[in-house]
Amino acid sequence: MLNKLLICTDLDRTLIPNGDAPESPQARNLFTQLVTQSHVTLAYVTGRDKSLVQNAIEQYQLPFPNFVIADVGSTIYTLENSQWLRLKDWDNHIGKDWQHKNYADLISLFTDIKQCQLQEKEKQGLHKLSYYISLDIDIENIINKISLILENANLKSNLIWSIDEEKKIGLLDILPQSSNKFRSIEYLMKNKDFTLENTVFSGDSGNDLDVLISPIKSILVANAHQEVKEKVNSYIQETGDTNSIYIAQGNYLNMNGNYSAGILEGIAHYFPPIS
Repeated sequence: MLNKLLICTDLDRTLIPNGDAPESPQARNLFTQLVTQSHVTLAYVTGRDKSLVQNAIEQYQLPFPNFVIADVGSTIYTLENSQWLRLKDWDNHIGKDWQHKNYADLISLFTDIKQCQLQEKEKQGLHKLSYYISLDIDIENIINKISLILENANLKSNLIWSIDEEKKIGLLDILPQSSNKFRSIEYLMKNKDFTLENTVFSGDSGNDLDVLISPIKSILVANAHQEVKEKVNSYIQETGDTNSIYIAQGNYLNMNGNYSAGILEGIAHYFPPIS
């Protein structure tokens, strides 16, 4: 039995059943029973900001986490006695990549790229600049243009592309280079004394790929984007790595492998005593 376990999970369409696929009725209750055990530390790792995470916890009756990695890894909160404490050390660490500029300072760099529609102000973060982009255009060309602009401005950045299935729109997040879901989880592991042996992550979409193909034990839920499944399968074929990535299949405890059912299935795969 593990003395301690860090469970990190994406929210939308991973833990939260807000996709087209059906949810196994008992799955979220079983997930809550697992993560509220004393040896488990829970971290939500999401593109949502603080207020949207709070809304999700209330709306979907999610268990209260110990940590929240928000804004696609560009913000980290520790939660103590219902207080959200932002880790300023993380802000300072990733801010160096942008010469300590914030998202608003970067907007003017991309005004000539008309295909990029600035997302709402509440969806921006201190170190997260986010755009909507139509799925009908050449995204690779746009990303190359943006990358060149950032490089010329000497701003070390990380571009993350994903798709909002419900709204049928592309999402592009521009972050400091040191900032993504993988690096933020790695930071949390280091600072809270967790290792690759007792950390697990679950996700479903493009902005989870950096963790899914990392050394961290990861779970791709069964309802994941087909494009992401293909990329993960290609990674497995190229590297032969089946030790740190698991794709949920369903049938665990007679559940379908979607959302939290997939998370539980993957955790049972990596840590059989839990099953």
